[in-house]
Amino acid sequence: MYTPVAADVAKLRNITGAGMMDCKKALVEAEGDFDKAIEILRKKGQKVAANRADRESTEGAVIAKVNADNTAGVIIALNCETDFVAKNDDFVKLAHELAELALGKTKEEFLAADFQGTTVAEKLIEQTGVIGEKIEIGSFETIEGPFLGAYIHAGNKIAAITSLSADADGAADAAKAVSMQVAAMNPIALDETMVSQEVIDRELDIEREILTKEGKPANIIDNILKGKMQKFYKDNTLVHQAFIKDSGVSVADYVKSVNGDLKVVGFVRVSLT
Repeated sequence: MYTPVAADVAKLRNITGAGMMDCKKALVEAEGDFDKAIEILRKKGQKVAANRADRESTEGAVIAKVNADNTAGVIIALNCETDFVAKNDDFVKLAHELAELALGKTKEEFLAADFQGTTVAEKLIEQTGVIGEKIEIGSFETIEGPFLGAYIHAGNKIAAITSLSADADGAADAAKAVSMQVAAMNPIALDETMVSQEVIDRELDIEREILTKEGKPANIIDNILKGKMQKFYKDNTLVHQAFIKDSGVSVADYVKSVNGDLKVVGFVRVSLT
């Protein structure tokens, strides 16, 4: 029977990320053929993935990446089942590598892209076998703009990317600071014009019911609602929110103070919580 040497086992482990014993068994079964051993490990991953298909993968790592000229960005969530795996250095490293590969691609293109000699989709199945948990891509958000800046919150549970109107002096610091704002405050839209009518109608219905129960006269409720909605926009839309580093100014005012030619034109945010 073929007995693999330690160097071959280590080489297969470096290629696949599988455990030493799994690599040794695969090499024995493949009689030293590396390609066959890799295929054996992948088939193991497929079996594990099938067995865990109904599991919830609500933990993981959320990673944001921006390209070299700061005009395109992506946020992906590499999901797993437990926080123990999500905090593993190799898992986080894999999430960063996948996010880098995802830049400039649709989710479908990304999953079909080559990654370490296989497709991303196949790599996820392989890693399911290696790790023993369901591994999959959850959220996948892309953004383009004149100048982008990203922020990943400590623990890799939340990430955000902000788009500013120009690549101007101060843009890098401002984009990162506003991305921190997005991560922390979770705005529902850029400004009041971007809030969906469904959300507006729901808020109006709630406030109208409260005012009616309070006995406010019908002829003044509409005027009160205008003020209520202004506060709603201030609390929930990015450019009107109080800036987290200086609550005395809005996000829009902060960006303008950095550079009068800058304004916020977009953002994306992904969170596991």
